[in-house]
Amino acid sequence: MPEDVKVLGEGKFIRLVAADGWEWAERMKVSGVIAVAAAARGKIILTEQYRRPLKANVIEVPAGLAGDSAEDAGEDVELAARRELLEETGYEARKWERMFDGPLSVGMTTEVVSFFRATGLKKVSEGGGEGFENITVHEVSLRKAAEWLAEQTAAGKLVDPKVYVGLYLLGTAAKSR
Repeated sequence: MPEDVKVLGEGKFIRLVAADGWEWAERMKVSGVIAVAAAARGKIILTEQYRRPLKANVIEVPAGLAGDSAEDAGEDVELAARRELLEETGYEARKWERMFDGPLSVGMTTEVVSFFRATGLKKVSEGGGEGFENITVHEVSLRKAAEWLAEQTAAGKLVDPKVYVGLYLLGTAAKSR
């Protein structure tokens, strides 16, 4: 840690730091963050799970952390993307493209997400995540995604903006509400 950075607090997974009038969070013990825009048969594959910090169910693209466990230490982000897609949705993809890397919340965290496009999907398991995740998988028509997302929002769910990035990467112009 550079000398000018002060640690304000540290938990099991996240450290809060400050320097030059800024405060931000750093995720510890990970080698990357991934998000996957995955499509099968004209449908985007989305996940839904309760997110405690938001106290709401959130619609998301499959996503997760690389290298966040002892057995995955130093894990490559593409391997993590493949693992997370399978764990969360039960799909494997024949074709993978790393689209870009970009910051998630530029004033709040040091996280940079590696966004992948996955196509040629094959369902090989139920998905649903690991342990406490309790993930619901949604297969949503690319043509009707904007309408479906609006319905989910009206029902009180939140939509992660990465969903709209995923739709863009899959060639769909979905309008946000």
